[in-house]
Amino acid sequence: MTTETTTQTEQVASPSEYDETEALRELITPVRVVLWDFDGPVCRLFAGHSAEGVADGLVEWLEGRGLHALLTEEERESLDPQVVLRAVGRRHPGSDLVTDLEERLTQEELKAASSAMPTAWADPLIRTWAALGLRLAVTTNNSARVVAKYLDGRGLLSCFAPHVYGRTDDLDLLKPDPHCLNQALLAMGSAPGTALMIGDTPSDYLAARDAGVPFLGYARTERKEKLLRGAGATAVVASLETVLRAVRTAAHPLARPRPRPRA
Repeated sequence: MTTETTTQTEQVASPSEYDETEALRELITPVRVVLWDFDGPVCRLFAGHSAEGVADGLVEWLEGRGLHALLTEEERESLDPQVVLRAVGRRHPGSDLVTDLEERLTQEELKAASSAMPTAWADPLIRTWAALGLRLAVTTNNSARVVAKYLDGRGLLSCFAPHVYGRTDDLDLLKPDPHCLNQALLAMGSAPGTALMIGDTPSDYLAARDAGVPFLGYARTERKEKLLRGAGATAVVASLETVLRAVRTAAHPLARPRPRPRA
């Protein structure tokens, strides 16, 4: 008679990995609604269509209308189209000039959406949360039309629709103002304490703080992590894989890894 022995290997995590996953699990367990910033956590919008080039184009468009003096030197050289748009919005709020400039930026964002690079692990995290019955929304300073185009192209729009809240004509309501977060919470009938905001900038953190929504920072670089923590964020991850792992262990407790003994 032959005896067959089967050895089962348990999943073991390093102490630091275990602690991070457990902390995330505690953060996400009560969550029923997830509010995503777009450019950064969901994708790199300008990965194939330079944001610097877009900013330069907006500056040249203004200069072509004799409005060179409308921007400071720092604003002209910021290489950030949102900085240019906000600057004009502060000086000519509600004007046709702001409307035209915002539409030009939207058209550039729509071009960028075609070559945007998905953030690693964002797609499976979105699909997993949606499959678990959580409601998802996008709360962004980008155009809602751009978000819808990108999500539709990735087959993700149904995970969010109709809850995409983007830039409005009133630029004072861009983050760090919590307007778009409050819109989402109201539309989804969610209390702030049962929601979670995922963002990658200090303005995302400040908007979440003012809306009373717990915040999870995504920082793919040390510089971004430093900025987030400097603003006050305490929960920050370098990869959404960590979040996905925590979501899966929260959904399936028996699959939770046990900690490796500390040295």
